Amino acid sequence: MTKIDIHTNWENKTKELMTELAINNVMALPRLKAVSVNVGLGTNRQNKDMVAYIADALAQVTGQKAVPTMAKKAISSFKLRAGEQVGLRVTLRGTKMEDFLNRLLNVSLPRIRDWRGIDPKSFDAQGNLTVGFKDQVAFVELGHDGLDKPFGVEITLTIKNSNPERSAVLLKTLGFPMKVS
Repeated sequence: MTKIDIHTNWENKTKELMTELAINNVMALPRLKAVSVNVGLGTNRQNKDMVAYIADALAQVTGQKAVPTMAKKAISSFKLRAGEQVGLRVTLRGTKMEDFLNRLLNVSLPRIRDWRGIDPKSFDAQGNLTVGFKDQVAFVELGHDGLDKPFGVEITLTIKNSNPERSAVLLKTLGFPMKVS
């Protein structure tokens, strides 16, 4: 398996992408704008040790400190009050985003058993892609210490100048494995 480098692929493939998408202006090409890594705390929000563990794990995986997300309104059936912490998120841009995506493509995704690639139907109307992980085991940076403390992770790739079809072409050009429909 060859190593995928997002930055090098983008530099080398812009002309190919322009002809494939029939776009004449380089600035009109779809581009990766940001990567958001989100974790919902769920029942762990009452456990301060688990919240601290998740925040440290996100910092290890992304190389950036996590920001807490707060509840906007109270929901009594969930025993949730407005202003209570319900999740953690990290937004990556620039070189940190490229480094994270390189580790995701070259190390984390190949570790997932029976993973066939990104489903072309998982793009939203603006062309953004969200991929969810049931647990954090795929991230090598965490090691085996957290196997007894699982938590789900959601990764959203924000793509500008795009729609679902253009985004799929962009990610395939950058080296993302796409599922064959």
